[in-house]
Amino acid sequence: MSSSPTAATVQQQREARAAVLASLSSIGTSIDTDLRTRTADLHANSAAIAKQEKELARQTAALRKESDKWQKLGDTSTKKLNELGDVQNWAEMLERDLLVLEETVRLVDEGRSGRETGEQRGYGQPR
Repeated sequence: MSSSPTAATVQQQREARAAVLASLSSIGTSIDTDLRTRTADLHANSAAIAKQEKELARQTAALRKESDKWQKLGDTSTKKLNELGDVQNWAEMLERDLLVLEETVRLVDEGRSGRETGEQRGYGQPR
């Protein structure tokens, strides 16, 4: 047996080595292409997300403005309702006072009419 490889064995080793290198190169290219595609997608998605983020910030500001407007309207309405309640309370107190005055005038009129009747009959005159 000889310790040196034969020409055919050397040729087979070279072919096997070339096949392995070609296979590794093909796998590397495939992975590289896939990674490049994913990277491009990530960049495109990042740009789309940034655009959506700006739009969301704009809409949030508009919503905040609208919310503040509704809050102001609600506060104004509450104040007006409270004032209306105060007016209603004032009107009820005024009505009670007028009823008291009406009753007082009625009692005074009854007192006068009773006195006039007594004076006509001679009552209440000095003796």
